[in-house]
Amino acid sequence: MLLALLVLALVTTVLAGPVLARAARSWTLRRTAARRGSPLPPDLTYDPGRERRAEHRARQLLRSCVNDEEWAMYRDLGFVRVAGRHLGDGHRPSEARLPPYAYLVYPHKPIVAYVPQTGQLLSEYCVEFPDVSGDGRSRLPASDDVLAKWMALTSDEARVIGQANMHLVGRQLDPQRVRRDLWRLSEWERRRGDPRSAQTRSA
Repeated sequence: MLLALLVLALVTTVLAGPVLARAARSWTLRRTAARRGSPLPPDLTYDPGRERRAEHRARQLLRSCVNDEEWAMYRDLGFVRVAGRHLGDGHRPSEARLPPYAYLVYPHKPIVAYVPQTGQLLSEYCVEFPDVSGDGRSRLPASDDVLAKWMALTSDEARVIGQANMHLVGRQLDPQRVRRDLWRLSEWERRRGDPRSAQTRSA
């Protein structure tokens, strides 16, 4: 019993060590700032509205870059579809028909490749775009993450896919959820009168 308590105390100390160290550093910095009358460092100043304002700016930027359909898709469904290029010809497919494959771009999740004609899920592509703004965040606002993936796919799809970590769908995303999102997308297009939704259902 004593041995178990000693092991538990040791494990707790090891796991809590980094947390306690950060707390001690925060306390020291706050005390020093208060004594000198200087402002707190940015990472110690809690601003509950900062993330919300950052996401609002990110959504405005995304809306200014994508087309009306893509913006409405993201606004209503929470993801954007990006059409894949024809294999080997380097040209985008016509808007009047379905591309041979496409991607679903989610915020802070892998890019999912699928076949629009059949709904077959192909692969997950894990890509990350870290926040380098210096605002103390470890990752981009959700809409900035979507925009970064959208820009990368539409400007240099081959490079993005070539450098991404590829897995079968299911490694990080639930395939049933992705299929449900594809159904939601089809219904969304049907309500908007998009002829491509009829092609998807009839395939």
